[in-house]
Amino acid sequence: MTAPAILALDFDGVLCDGLIEYFQTSWRAYCQLFLDAESAPPEGLAAQFYPLRPVIETGWEMPLLLHALQQGVSAEAVLDHWPTLVQALLADTSLQPDVAMAAVDGVRDHWIKTDLDSWLSLHRFYPGVIDRLQGAIAAGIFPIIISTKEGRFIQALLAQAGVDLPREQIIGKEINQPKTDTLRQLRQSSAAEVSGPVPIWFVEDRLKTLDKVKAVDDLQDIVLFLADWGYNTAAERARAAIDSRIHLLSLSQLVREFSGWQAAA
Repeated sequence: MTAPAILALDFDGVLCDGLIEYFQTSWRAYCQLFLDAESAPPEGLAAQFYPLRPVIETGWEMPLLLHALQQGVSAEAVLDHWPTLVQALLADTSLQPDVAMAAVDGVRDHWIKTDLDSWLSLHRFYPGVIDRLQGAIAAGIFPIIISTKEGRFIQALLAQAGVDLPREQIIGKEINQPKTDTLRQLRQSSAAEVSGPVPIWFVEDRLKTLDKVKAVDDLQDIVLFLADWGYNTAAERARAAIDSRIHLLSLSQLVREFSGWQAAA
């Protein structure tokens, strides 16, 4: 399989499975917002939460999702009507998004400051992805992480997995810009270095993000992949499967096809 010159990768939902951390952080924030004191989550709540994570657009929605599940809202209703449902939940609870976001961020920040190792331990890499990343590096491909997670945590997690990726190849939350802008800058800088465009692949698990890339005229030559093992729904995967710009990618395809690459020309 012909290799790209640059392999741009999302982190959470593509390389790293952070569902356990998302749930644990969300539950602690839920306790602050809706309960008098922190308690153990009800049995089975995490299993309900995990497949619904793809509906979340921003972190403040996560404790609202737990509240909805605690109120008996069905998974089908969440998947089909979450944008409307979350607004109704805000109205019913008189909760403001900034208050919910402060709770989520506060829980995470305190956890990281007081017990970073346990926080990092809640993250898992998807099977085979680290081998493929290391194989790409060995083949002379330039990997770059484009993520909404803070870069220092991405670097720490990769280091634990044996990947020494330079900090400048990790574009994290601290950059505070849309992924389309990052891809445009990457494309422009790489083209300037070799006096012309170079092949860029972008692997992402959020279909809305790929839709935004598709809409940018000067990013039309970037090859787009939707990671079907990440935080997306069956409906989104079905739409990606018939989209001429997007390649629907399974984890088995990644392990099988993103290997044996020759060094990029």
